Amino acid sequence: MPEPTKKEENEVLAPAPAPPPEEPNKEKEAGTAPAKEPNKEKEAGTAPAKEPNKEKEAGTSPGKEWSIGESPAGEEQDKQNANSQLSTLFVEKPQGGTVKVGENITFIAKVKAEDLLRKPTVKWFKGKWMDLASKAGKHLQLKETFERHSRVYTFEMQIIKAKENYAGNYRCEVTYKDKFDSCSFDLEVHESTGTTPNIDIRSAFKRSGEGQEDAGELDFSGLLKRREVKQQEEQPEVDVWELLKNAKPSEYEKIAFQYGITDLRGMLKRLKRMRRVEKKSAAFAKILDPAYQVDKGGRVRFVVELADPKLEVKWYKNGQEIRPSTKYIFEHKGCERIMFINNCALTDDSEYYVTAGDEKCSTELFVREPPVMVTKQLEDTKAYCGERVELECEVSEDDANVKWFKNGEEIIPGPKSRYHIRVEGKKHILVIEGATKADTAEYSVMTTGGQSSAKLSVDLKPLKILTPLTDQTVNLGKEICLKCEVSENITGKWTKNGLPVQETDRLKIVHKGRIHKLVIANALVEDEGDYVFTPDAYSVTLPAKVHVIDPPKINLDGLDADNTVTVIAGNKLRLEIPISGEPPPKAIWSRADKAIMEGSGRIRAENYPDSTTLVIDIAEKDDSGVYHINLKNEAGEAHASIKIKVVDIPDPPVAPNVTDVGDDWCIMTWEPPVYDGGSPILGYFIERKKKQSSRWMRLNFDLCKETTFEPKKMIEGVAYEVRIFAVNAVGISKPSMPSKPFVPLAVTSPPTLLTVDSVTDTTVTMKWRPPDQIGAAGLDGYVLEYCFEGSTSAKQSDENGEAAYDLPADDWIVANTELIDKTKFTITGLPTDSRIFVRVKAVNAAGASEPKYYSQPILVKEIIEPPKIRIPRHLKQTYIRRVGEAINLVIPFQGKPRPELIWTKDGAPIDKNQINIRNSETDTIIFIRKAERSHSGKYDLQVKVEKFVETASIDIQVVDRPGPPQLVKIEDVWGENVALSWTPPRDDGNTAITGYTIQKADKKSMEWFTVIEHYHRTSATITELVIGNEYYFRVFAENMCGLSEEATMTKESAVIAKDGKIYKNPVYEDFDFTEAPMFTQPLVNTYAIAGYNATLNCSVRGNPKPKITWMKNKVAIKDDPRYRMFSNQGVCTLEIRKPSPYDGGTYCCKAVNDLGTVEIECKLEVKGGLSFCRLLLQGVPPNIIDSYLRDLHSSNPEEY
Repeated sequence: MPEPTKKEENEVLAPAPAPPPEEPNKEKEAGTAPAKEPNKEKEAGTAPAKEPNKEKEAGTSPGKEWSIGESPAGEEQDKQNANSQLSTLFVEKPQGGTVKVGENITFIAKVKAEDLLRKPTVKWFKGKWMDLASKAGKHLQLKETFERHSRVYTFEMQIIKAKENYAGNYRCEVTYKDKFDSCSFDLEVHESTGTTPNIDIRSAFKRSGEGQEDAGELDFSGLLKRREVKQQEEQPEVDVWELLKNAKPSEYEKIAFQYGITDLRGMLKRLKRMRRVEKKSAAFAKILDPAYQVDKGGRVRFVVELADPKLEVKWYKNGQEIRPSTKYIFEHKGCERIMFINNCALTDDSEYYVTAGDEKCSTELFVREPPVMVTKQLEDTKAYCGERVELECEVSEDDANVKWFKNGEEIIPGPKSRYHIRVEGKKHILVIEGATKADTAEYSVMTTGGQSSAKLSVDLKPLKILTPLTDQTVNLGKEICLKCEVSENITGKWTKNGLPVQETDRLKIVHKGRIHKLVIANALVEDEGDYVFTPDAYSVTLPAKVHVIDPPKINLDGLDADNTVTVIAGNKLRLEIPISGEPPPKAIWSRADKAIMEGSGRIRAENYPDSTTLVIDIAEKDDSGVYHINLKNEAGEAHASIKIKVVDIPDPPVAPNVTDVGDDWCIMTWEPPVYDGGSPILGYFIERKKKQSSRWMRLNFDLCKETTFEPKKMIEGVAYEVRIFAVNAVGISKPSMPSKPFVPLAVTSPPTLLTVDSVTDTTVTMKWRPPDQIGAAGLDGYVLEYCFEGSTSAKQSDENGEAAYDLPADDWIVANTELIDKTKFTITGLPTDSRIFVRVKAVNAAGASEPKYYSQPILVKEIIEPPKIRIPRHLKQTYIRRVGEAINLVIPFQGKPRPELIWTKDGAPIDKNQINIRNSETDTIIFIRKAERSHSGKYDLQVKVEKFVETASIDIQVVDRPGPPQLVKIEDVWGENVALSWTPPRDDGNTAITGYTIQKADKKSMEWFTVIEHYHRTSATITELVIGNEYYFRVFAENMCGLSEEATMTKESAVIAKDGKIYKNPVYEDFDFTEAPMFTQPLVNTYAIAGYNATLNCSVRGNPKPKITWMKNKVAIKDDPRYRMFSNQGVCTLEIRKPSPYDGGTYCCKAVNDLGTVEIECKLEVKGGLSFCRLLLQGVPPNIIDSYLRDLHSSNPEEY
């Protein structure tokens, strides 16, 4: 609770700190005392002489005046310290500091946020009212941070480059909901040098908006602090507040400037309160002091002076009326009314007020309890463990509140605590039952007026060992008894090898008085060790060693009946034999009376406490034999023998031999390995790989018991290698060396379709097709052989339906000395009219294939073949090309011997300077690089072989753009319409005119615009013309090559008059467009090549649109995937996909609509044909195939 003081004011240099808001009535603001008590509130240095004993502070410090029961000045600081401990929000408060001019200083405040739901509000003030948040800038920075782990808010105020006028009192306030806390601190600023800088009077007047670093602040302190001394020296002291009370408000700023008051806002608030207090009371001439203070047990006096002595006075405490008693005594002295409170207690600390009529005045009484002093100090004490210890002190009052501490921590006695506090009047005793070494510490006692401390030292009693433990050696299974005796009856702990010993059915711990025993029945090997008995609370230990002995034993239960161990050569053998014995026996291995030493050799022994091991790093055949083990310790010896057998994998076999090779197989043989590894050969594994590969593939997963094998499924033409693995019970041997590379190869199938191409008087030209199956070995070439008729003995073969001839090799003559890669060869030097047989063979790396024979003997005599011209389908109609395009026509023909060719155009020979003609044995080519209209005409081709002549004709039409129409006339003009007519062009471009394009142009702009396109007639009416305009018209002619390059324009113009005559449109009857179906382009007989798509085309018209149906041999074609039917703009197309001779026949196209039906037919002949087997594979029934082949043979016996 703050001190009840009245303050004398001197706030010329710095404002006084503001009081906490939670106790506004307990501490009065500076300068708020009533005007009737001027002697109690004077500025420093202005107090009247009748109050010389009042406290004063030089300069700006206010004096303090106390009422009855005034406490000494030294107690003020105690009250402030007590108030600071009541802080509810601050964890760390900012502390005052000192800084030099131009240096920086930081003030830090910390607030605990454990009980806060949001961030508290913190404000920094200078003096009473100046909020520093608005002054933040270059010289003042406010920061805040939050530490999540400790949940503490840190608020910092940093002053940068301090100035002298920054000195003064500051305050930090923190608020959170209904909680409030504040702290004041001072800042002192010292000059960095001893000299006083010159004063710039203009720099003291700095206002906001000037862009300065202290903008917004009106500060005269830098100027006034230096004038203050001058005023004190030259002028008498003046009560500034009296001047201000009597001055006009317009003069406040002038007086404040003159007397150095910088806080104008605070000055105005203080004047307002002074005027409010100065109102005179009607009941009281003198009121109670704001507060009174008295010590506990003291006496306090309250005095008021009435304006009217007849008024009734009542005294109240906390709102309850006080009645006269021995404690409360009332006195009347004239107008004074006095109340005494005797023997003040803490309960008298309260608020009091007195009423006179309708008015009252109040005050507050503070009762201070005197401090409790320590009259007898604690004394240092020494004690032994287990003893009772008492620490005693005396205080100045009975039953005072005393706190005990151990090493700075408060001792809180309880029912289960060893600490008890006994109070006997002024004596306070701390009792410790059964002291331990943990009680050794510094103990202190604290009262409100002092404290005392002392050290307590607790030690152990000296311990003597009467009977120590002794070392023991015990046979396995016997009893172990360890016994010792000490001078004190205390407990202790047994350990074995550093670990605590736990009681079991076999192990017992006995403690009788000062004797301690450890008894172990039926000793085991694991009972051996170092035993130690340690008395509790002492550092003394009693050690003893127990040694358990046992004769050595060898355990061979894990081996065979004959103690044989088998190991694979090359492996590591680690034979571990369990042994027992205590102490661990020494093991010695030997072989053939030669000891095996321990170390790092290939064969070595390794000994462990519970086992001995024989190690052979890499077993060899020579390591087989009998090995001996000898065990020995102080309790006895043991012996055993073990037989070791070393087995190995067999040696690799020798490289295998490949004895025979096929197209995808081979036969291989090999010999067994020389050494079988000490175990019979169980079988073999075979692997193969491609020669160029490094990856081997195993061919058998079951062991091959024989020494021959036939690998299969190899790729023909690829080089392979094979190798062998031998297998016994131990494992698989290393692979043998690879065999020599071999390549699976096979000869090709015989060539096919051996036919006679041509025959002369001395030569026969044969041609054939390549074999159906060539194989990986490829095809190197062909060998053509022939023999003369009469030297053969024919032998019929039913396999291919052809005659084969079994002749000796000498009868056949090789026609070609070297292999030929073409499928055509001419046999020369043959006698005329002789007959020869011919056969051909295909040859590759595997050899020659089976021969292909020609079915009958060939007569060596030239055969005349009548000429035949095969006009391509697209040349059977007029061949049309545009001017400038190239013409390249190829016309194949037949005939033997080579026919004679004659070309004519329109009955006249062709000019070879304009048209190029190239002839070969099978075709003729007509070529024109750039076609001209003069090249149009009928071209006739004559093919002649001796007396046989074949002719054919081709129509070529070269077209170009047409010329313009001859004459364009304006026939009539009426309203917005113009009637035009024109005559067709003289030059139609060698093709029909397809239409005209009419354009119009306004006479003013002469910009042409198209009004009608693709117009077929030679007269037209142009409508929707603009009235009042004058128009010209022109017409372009159009054919299949495009528009004419020029247009014919009307000579006169057409003026669209504004006043036109009325034109009546003629009435036309509706035209009947219905028409029965009619073929405009018929079907034509067509030849097709077997295996190549063929199409049948025709065109039909009719309205309504007719329905098209295709038929073959009078049977409708429906849902057959081999046929596709199209119809586009009246053109009907039937596409036959890859036809065969079976597809030949009569095809019919039928068109039907409501007005009639029409049909058209054509014949399709498919050349080439297929064999009986091919047709059968395609799903054609045998009876149809047979009928087809007979008809084909009868229709053209020369070709079949």
